[in-house]
Amino acid sequence: METQELLDRYQRGERDFAHVNLSGASLSGVNLRQIDLTGADLTGANLSWAFLSNAKLTGACLRHGDLRNCALTSTDLNQSVLSGANLTKADLRLASLVEADLNWAVLSEADLSNADLSTAKLDQVNLEKAKLPGAKLMAAELMEATLYRANLTAADLSGANLRESHMEEANLRDAILVGANLIEANLVGACLRSANLSGCDLHRVALAGVDLSEAKLDNADLSRSDLAGAYLLKTSFKKAHLLRANLQDVYLLRADLSEANLRGADLRRSDLSGAYLSEAILSEADLRDALLLECRLIRTVVDGARLTGCCIYNWQTEEVDLSTVDCRYVYTQFNYGTKSPTSRFPVNRDFAPGELGSSYQQNTTTIEVFFERAPNWEVLVYTLAMLEQETRELTLAIESFAPMENQYLLRMRANQKVNAKIISERMLQLYPNMQRRVIANRTQILNLLSISADANHRKPTPVTPPPPPPPPKSLLDKRQQLYQETSRQIRSILMSQPPEEFVDNVQRLLDYLAEQGVPTRELQKKAIVGAIVQRAKQDVTFGENLLRWDKKASESARSSVMGRAVRAAIALLWPQPQKSP
Repeated sequence: METQELLDRYQRGERDFAHVNLSGASLSGVNLRQIDLTGADLTGANLSWAFLSNAKLTGACLRHGDLRNCALTSTDLNQSVLSGANLTKADLRLASLVEADLNWAVLSEADLSNADLSTAKLDQVNLEKAKLPGAKLMAAELMEATLYRANLTAADLSGANLRESHMEEANLRDAILVGANLIEANLVGACLRSANLSGCDLHRVALAGVDLSEAKLDNADLSRSDLAGAYLLKTSFKKAHLLRANLQDVYLLRADLSEANLRGADLRRSDLSGAYLSEAILSEADLRDALLLECRLIRTVVDGARLTGCCIYNWQTEEVDLSTVDCRYVYTQFNYGTKSPTSRFPVNRDFAPGELGSSYQQNTTTIEVFFERAPNWEVLVYTLAMLEQETRELTLAIESFAPMENQYLLRMRANQKVNAKIISERMLQLYPNMQRRVIANRTQILNLLSISADANHRKPTPVTPPPPPPPPKSLLDKRQQLYQETSRQIRSILMSQPPEEFVDNVQRLLDYLAEQGVPTRELQKKAIVGAIVQRAKQDVTFGENLLRWDKKASESARSSVMGRAVRAAIALLWPQPQKSP
């Protein structure tokens, strides 16, 4: 069909042009909204700047077509062939591309927000800086795809093949990558905060400097992957495979590594403060100079692990054999002010082989009991006595008591190996009954103890529990530590990213600090503004970018905390001349 004939018939209201041959046709800038081109041959056609919104192109052939800046919103492109097509800056919002062939296509800066690309073929596709928030890419083929700086926020990539893909600095926050293949992919500098990568194959993946905070990597395979310098706060690695992974200098604060396999992993200088390592395998792992503050090792396998120079302040070990570790000395205290370990042990000498195991061999158990309300301490004492009476050889000592979110944690130490879960459950069973008995018999109890009762002999009333104590020092220390770590990350972002990116990225970090109860006013006023000013004075181009951002930024971005900080820096760098009165 001739191009003019198509346009004339379209103008007369005809929409059904299924299976027409328009190969090589020039349709640049034409309006073909809601047209039906099912099965049409548009090989090599020029559709740049054309309007094809809500069109039907099911099974159409657009191989090597020119679709730059083409409007394809809500268009049906299921099973279409777009291999080698140029879709630079195309608008494909809400488009359906199920089973479409996009191999070798160019989609740089294209907008595919909420598009459906399930089972699509996208091998070696160029999606650099493309917008894919909320896109559906389940089981899609993206082998060797370029996704540099692409926005994949909340995208669903379950079961997708991303082998050897280039995803540097991509935004995958809240993305779903369950069971995806990411073997040898490059994710350096990417944001994967709160992403779900359960069951992913991440063999030899480059994840250096990646933000995986609160991400889920349960059962994922990260063998030989590079996570050096990654941020892994509260990340879940349950049953994950991290064999010989590079985890140097990573932040694994409060990470869940239960049953994870870290055999031969490089964890030098890593921060595992508060990490949970129940039944994890750390055989032959390198933990030299690592921070193991308040981390929990329960039935953890550490044979052949290297622990020289690590800080074990307040760590908890249960059923852990330390006799075969390679360790010359450890640090037993930590200075949160200087953020450095202190108190070398042993002093002025090194451990003899197996000495660390004998020094820290513990035949005790830590028991954690969670109360919905602050316990009555008188009742608590008698409940502990009852527990000890039931098991004559058991002795319990209170280690700490701390308020938590909507509950209170009582941590106790038993003098022998016991089932902590059973003891905790038994205590919560005994406590309510003991409370009733103590209240009913408090006067007699006080008399037996020669303690004067109330002078007016009033009827016994429940003892008012003491007010919750202030946050413990360890919690304050953790907040300070979190503040310092996040400050360092913010400075790194400010000194490396352009304004249109760091405004959003730093704002998210500030919001996270606020959620954790960490004040950020000083950070906003001094560190952020100061870093922006410093970089602008050193880099003229960056200064020009700041001014460009100030002109083009949306009102919401300008009024955000980070937006105000940028504008404050601009005011310091280029003060406005005062007007004459």
